[in-house]
Amino acid sequence: MKKMKMKRLALCILAAVAMAIAADPTLMQPQELVAKLQAKNKPAALIHVGFNVLYRSKHIPNSIYAGPGSTPAGLAMLRAAVTSLPRDGEVVIYCGCCPWDHCPNMKPAMELLKQMGFTKAKALYIPENMAADWFNKGYPAEQGTAK
Repeated sequence: MKKMKMKRLALCILAAVAMAIAADPTLMQPQELVAKLQAKNKPAALIHVGFNVLYRSKHIPNSIYAGPGSTPAGLAMLRAAVTSLPRDGEVVIYCGCCPWDHCPNMKPAMELLKQMGFTKAKALYIPENMAADWFNKGYPAEQGTAK
């Protein structure tokens, strides 16, 4: 009986977390970005804020590399990448180095964009990592060096 209650409680907690993530206007689901890319309704900027080795191995097409959001140098690169963009344009950042709740890069990068006045800044929600949540699903990808 206790096991059933614990399972039910765990499912309720997971459902609540999923609903909170889905309701967060600063998060973009992978399927939403794929639809935008296919419809040629691209964001003003698509920026990788993770580690260079990941970007060089494979990344979302037409995204630019702006350094890891967890370092001062990476945040400086992000600032430089977006300085000339309109503050009301959609800017989407992504990392995918590790599970969402462990990523050291996304939160500082989003905070910087908000501080800079970007009203439509979005974080691509990658629950596990880029391989599992993007590449293995057949979503658009390209290989190459950091831009």
